[in-house]
Amino acid sequence: QVQLVESGGGLVQAGGSLRLSCTASGRTLGDYTVCWFRQSPEIEREFVAAISRSSSSRGYADSVKGRFTISRDDAENAVWLLMDSLKPEDTAVYYCAADPYLAYYSPNRRAYESWGQGTQVTVSS
Repeated sequence: QVQLVESGGGLVQAGGSLRLSCTASGRTLGDYTVCWFRQSPEIEREFVAAISRSSSSRGYADSVKGRFTISRDDAENAVWLLMDSLKPEDTAVYYCAADPYLAYYSPNRRAYESWGQGTQVTVSS
């Protein structure tokens, strides 16, 4: 399995922006479809955004569409999640997940074999 590490979380005011990074070691992340999920005490782990290998497809949850952008740079072995216009309800631990067998992204958390430890995002009102 690929080892994933998330970074970039923090405390931000509503309306602000953060960029999360998901970096990999041990494997080439470009061989994986990568997804971001989030979880809070109020919500179970939910799909946020995903990007397939070669960036051929991308998907977003309705709640973040138009505000979040997922991208990848295979040369840097990284996937990013740019989060704009943040809202207090975006507060959660954000996890990246990856799978080498998915040709297209899946919003189902059980489809992904490798997970990072998560990074906390807190949006104050």
